[in-house]
Amino acid sequence: MIRDASGMLNAYSGGDKVDASTAALIERRRSMLGPAYRLFYERPIHLVRGEGPWLFDAEGERYLDAYNNVASVGHCHPHVVEAIATQARTLNTHTRYLGGPILDYAERILATVPDALGNIMFTCTGSEANDLALRVARHCTRAKGVIVTQLAYHGVTEAVSEISPSLGFGGEQPAYVRTISAPDTYRLGDDLGARLAQDTRMAVADLQAAGHGVAALVCDPIFSSDGVFTQPGLLDDAVAAAREAGGLYIADEVQAGFGRTGQTMWGFQRHGPVPDIVTMGKPMGNGHPVAAAIMRPALLDEFGETRRYFNTFGGNTVSCAAAAATLDVIEQEGLLAQAELVGAAFRERLQGLMARHAAIGDVRGAGLFIGLELVSDRGAKTPDAALAQRVTNGLRERRVLISTTGISGNVLKIRPPLVWRDEHVELFVDSLDAVLGEL
Repeated sequence: MIRDASGMLNAYSGGDKVDASTAALIERRRSMLGPAYRLFYERPIHLVRGEGPWLFDAEGERYLDAYNNVASVGHCHPHVVEAIATQARTLNTHTRYLGGPILDYAERILATVPDALGNIMFTCTGSEANDLALRVARHCTRAKGVIVTQLAYHGVTEAVSEISPSLGFGGEQPAYVRTISAPDTYRLGDDLGARLAQDTRMAVADLQAAGHGVAALVCDPIFSSDGVFTQPGLLDDAVAAAREAGGLYIADEVQAGFGRTGQTMWGFQRHGPVPDIVTMGKPMGNGHPVAAAIMRPALLDEFGETRRYFNTFGGNTVSCAAAAATLDVIEQEGLLAQAELVGAAFRERLQGLMARHAAIGDVRGAGLFIGLELVSDRGAKTPDAALAQRVTNGLRERRVLISTTGISGNVLKIRPPLVWRDEHVELFVDSLDAVLGEL
């Protein structure tokens, strides 16, 4: 199993599978950008253009994007591109001046969450949003301890990399972080909510005994990095256990948010509790660097008494234009309903492949976020990470782009732009069927 330093699987590891021009570009990149960056696939792709659900390489070959939730409403959506260009021609400045666009967008996005979440603060990235959320939680609870899931990913700043097991905790697990099991709906059966709550109570007791207290339970509500588990209600009792100890519930919506799960705008809405803080990023501006943290006003009232937060580019006028245009597209093109309908048909088609391919152990998901688990023994549910890597690279050769996720690295992570339609599903399923047949 290949795991790169950012916690992602499917990393390029060198070798002789690339042509001379690609090898030269890889070496040029390495020599100037350094070795810490990673590339996807055994044969990395040189992309030069995007349009809707498609990406195009330097030779003009077209690839179906089945992975990129950053371009949530499709690559280079003309409405978003025009909004960015228009605002860039007019004014781009920060939040120290009064302005209407940031308030107009704030009003619209706050209307998508429960009334209890009444304030929003803007950043440039989801990592920064989670970093800010953690600062506020620790200030308001006067505690330091954090509880996360087994293979969680919450960002790349020092503070949030240390609560990201998928990054190796940024080097070493801090004494103030505890992990709870991923709610593996494929293997662990019923009562997963109770199991998650029990794990949380044990983590709480451990943090309290160590003198750290509990600042927050930080959770991606569909457990993207843990393997994509979308059963509603899994988090309810775990959140209650964290709150009983004085901790806050931070819902990291960077992957689950903006209609990705189909029925709801936000992943946390698949569970009962209203978060204390909701963070968002990547798809918020369809790839433009804009992110935010939405919070209960009482938290920012307390935080603001002695602390200040300023982010020069967070909430700038161009970023707000990009975010507003992305929200326009989600609303005007009915992408929540489309994600629900297309996603349901997608999962049904994938489940249909199970009769033909014993290597498919499970198909799960919500909306257009799907996890397909590959196993070497369906009866024993034995993870097959090596096969997942071969399938991922086999699909790349058929110009279909995905990656992998999960504790064992054997889950195909499928999260295409929300503009996918039935013809894209058909192409993906036919390509996967062919690759599995070959392997």
